[in-house]
Amino acid sequence: MGFSVDMVAKAIQENGEEKTDSILETLLTYSALGQSSQAEQHINSDQNSPELDGSFLDGFSDTDSFEGEEITNPDPDKEEKLVSLASMGYSVQEASIAMERCGPNTSIAELTDFICAAQMAKAADALLAEIEDKPRPKPSNGYHKHKKRRMLDYEKPPIDEPIRLPNPMIGFGVPSNPDVIVHRSLPEAAAGPPYFYYENVALAPKGVWDTISRFLYDVEPEFVDSKYFCAAARKRGYVHNLPIENRHHLVPLPPQNIYEALPLSRKWWPSWDTRSHLNCLQTCIASAKLTERIRKALEECDGEPEPPHHVQKFVMDECRKWNLVWVGRNKLAPLEPDEVEMLLGFPKNHTRGGGISRTDRYKSLGNSFQVDTVAYHLSVLKEMYPDGINVLSLFSGIGGAEVALHRLGVRMKNVVSVDISEVNRNIVRSWWEQTNQKGTLIDFADVQQLDANRIEQMINAFGGFDLVIGGSPCNNLAGSNRHSRDGLEGKESSLFYDYFRILDLVKNMMQRN
Repeated sequence: MGFSVDMVAKAIQENGEEKTDSILETLLTYSALGQSSQAEQHINSDQNSPELDGSFLDGFSDTDSFEGEEITNPDPDKEEKLVSLASMGYSVQEASIAMERCGPNTSIAELTDFICAAQMAKAADALLAEIEDKPRPKPSNGYHKHKKRRMLDYEKPPIDEPIRLPNPMIGFGVPSNPDVIVHRSLPEAAAGPPYFYYENVALAPKGVWDTISRFLYDVEPEFVDSKYFCAAARKRGYVHNLPIENRHHLVPLPPQNIYEALPLSRKWWPSWDTRSHLNCLQTCIASAKLTERIRKALEECDGEPEPPHHVQKFVMDECRKWNLVWVGRNKLAPLEPDEVEMLLGFPKNHTRGGGISRTDRYKSLGNSFQVDTVAYHLSVLKEMYPDGINVLSLFSGIGGAEVALHRLGVRMKNVVSVDISEVNRNIVRSWWEQTNQKGTLIDFADVQQLDANRIEQMINAFGGFDLVIGGSPCNNLAGSNRHSRDGLEGKESSLFYDYFRILDLVKNMMQRN
């Protein structure tokens, strides 16, 4: 049938010698992939060159934080998706199963999440089989007993069950559709005060959100995409015990699409770039080498009505990946830090000055809350606490929660802010002073500094905390972290358990008092 020896050998290795039907299907798929990729050979050869590899790494300030969120307009062509997944190193069998389970309109990011989750579940099953018969060590203190009990309560879902998130991702309601769910019942253990609010990436490995929910008193996550609040997507899950009735959005409304957010770019925006929203704002930006390569590729097509399909595809893939915007004829550029601030709902120059580099600004902004989204959820606190609130802000970042409360008009009497980054702590303190906050701001560098004694001292001093808010690092949860996507057991993302530890201490101490 004209298949090469190497192709046949690879198909047999993937499927086994006895599965002739599967081998033939794989060979036919390989043949189709080879034909469809020839038209883009010169673009792909550029992308695989040593120069591109260097420029790709140059653009990262923190590669572990790259999230790889949604591609807003997924390719409808199945073969193109198979080509993309194969170029990432996945087998044709893995790619085909992912597309079958997740559906034809699923984006590349969600397909890779499904494959990674399946691989991790398979590896976890193998590990569990090895350790099942080993004696378990006794927990050293009450917290570990509590953690163990909750982990035993957690039933692992079947590994073949695909990851499914709500579509559209509007949680219990958004400003344009506020009445999706008007009432919910919370487990008794979750009732506030204190109120809690936990955030992390929605596209996490399978089982992560079930575990988070189990630890946080079996509260159902609210999954929301910030594209329903602003001009940039940001898929997040929120576990909280706040009321969901009578929520309201910030005024004035932020820009709702790219043209409103970046009006000067409209002059140069080509008709074949159909984006209306930017993808998730990252901690890093594209390199100058990449934008120069795009300019040259477009200029080679200047005599044509519009660039050929393979050039358009190359350009659009990079635009979606790096959130590039049009700044001139054939000229694309990454967003400036002040544009990122605006899209995320922060005041202008929030991260500027004080010795903070551009790289640090992008990194801090990329790890922050989207203020308008969070403010919508927190808006119920204004009437509940007319005299002000006490806030324990864990993994505070650049103060997204504090900015949201301030913009809502909620007075902050005492804020305990905890973040490992000195840059972030300086940003929050500078904002606190510039906005003439009347309350007290106390900052710590590490959540592990907050032991039972210190928490009890603060509760006695302030009379308790009304809100415990934060989002632990997503480094080991994010979709494009191929090296250490270890879920909640990863080095950084395991800090979720410190969020739970501190929240549980606060709840128990306040109930006791």
